[in-house]
Amino acid sequence: MDVRARYLARIGSHNELEAMGNRIAELPENPLILGGGSNILFTKNVDGWVFKNEISGMEIIGEDNDHVYVKTGAGENWHRFVLFCIENNLAGAENLSLIPGNTGASPMQNIGAYGVELKDIFYELEAWHIKDKAWVKFSNADCHFGYRESVFKKKYKGQFIISSVTFKLDKKPVFHISYGAIEQELEKMGVRELNIRSIADAVIRIRSSKLPDPALIGNAGSFFKNPEITDLQFDELKKKYPGIVGYTLPDNKVKLAAGWMIEQAGWKGFREGNAGCHEKQALVLVNYGHATGTDIFNLSEKILKDVSEKFGVLMEREVNIY
Repeated sequence: MDVRARYLARIGSHNELEAMGNRIAELPENPLILGGGSNILFTKNVDGWVFKNEISGMEIIGEDNDHVYVKTGAGENWHRFVLFCIENNLAGAENLSLIPGNTGASPMQNIGAYGVELKDIFYELEAWHIKDKAWVKFSNADCHFGYRESVFKKKYKGQFIISSVTFKLDKKPVFHISYGAIEQELEKMGVRELNIRSIADAVIRIRSSKLPDPALIGNAGSFFKNPEITDLQFDELKKKYPGIVGYTLPDNKVKLAAGWMIEQAGWKGFREGNAGCHEKQALVLVNYGHATGTDIFNLSEKILKDVSEKFGVLMEREVNIY
C-alpha cells in the first residue's frame, strides 16, 4: 500500500525502547506500533508517529525435564525463530512454519495454523506500558488467548509495546498432522520416519502452493477469521449445504471454514481492478498492482455482506485495518 507516516522511529533494543518510551508518553496521542506489518491494511496515511519494532535476537535461557525456553526480541522474524527451533530439535512451532511477521506480534494475534496456536508454546512476554512508563510481564494466562485474540487486540490495544517474547518448546515432540493436508503431503514427500523437520517442510510446501508470496503479490494471508457457530446452527446449514466444512469445538460449537463459504459464494478468483480474491485460496485478498487500501477494504465488505446473506453467518476480518 502506498501510504506514508508523518514521523517514523525505529526501536532496536530493550534500552532504546525504554528511552523512547519516556518520550512516547509525552505525545498527544499514542503512536502506531508496527512490527513486520504483515497483518495490517493501511487505508490512509498515518498523520503522526509510527514506532517500528526492530528488536532482534534469540537465545535459549533455560530448560527443565520436558521443556526448553527460548527468548526472542519482539522484532525477530517469526519464521527465522521456527527454523531456530527445528535446528535445535525443539518441538512445538513446526506447524507454524512460514507465517509472515515478527515474534512480537504473534501473541497479539494468537497466530495459528494446522491445528496449533501460539498459546500452545507461549510462556511469557515483556512489554512497556506507554502511560505508566513501566515494564510489565504477561504470563500465558494474563494474555487471555482466544481464537486470533488476546488482551492486546481490544482491552489493552495501543497501551503496550512488546519488547521480548519467551516460548516454551518441547524436548519430546507431540506431532500434529491430522489438520489440513499435512498427512497427504508427508506421503507425497515419502516421509517414513516422522520428525519436526519433515512436518515443517510439509507445511512450507502446502503454504507455498496455496498462498501467494507477499514479496511478489501484496497480501496479508488469511483476511477473514473462521467463524464459530453452535452445532444446532451447523446442522441446519448442513441440510441446505451438505458439503459445508466445519470442525467440532468444545461447548457444542463448530468452527466453519470461511474459505469454503467465500468460494461457494463465487468470490474465489474474483478481480475488480487491482483488488481481488486469490485464485487458489478464497480467504486471501490480494493487491494485483496499485489497488488502494480502500479498494481492498471495500472488496472485503462486499464479501462479508454476501456470505452473511447466503449462509446467515457473520464473519470477521482477521487483518487489522488502519
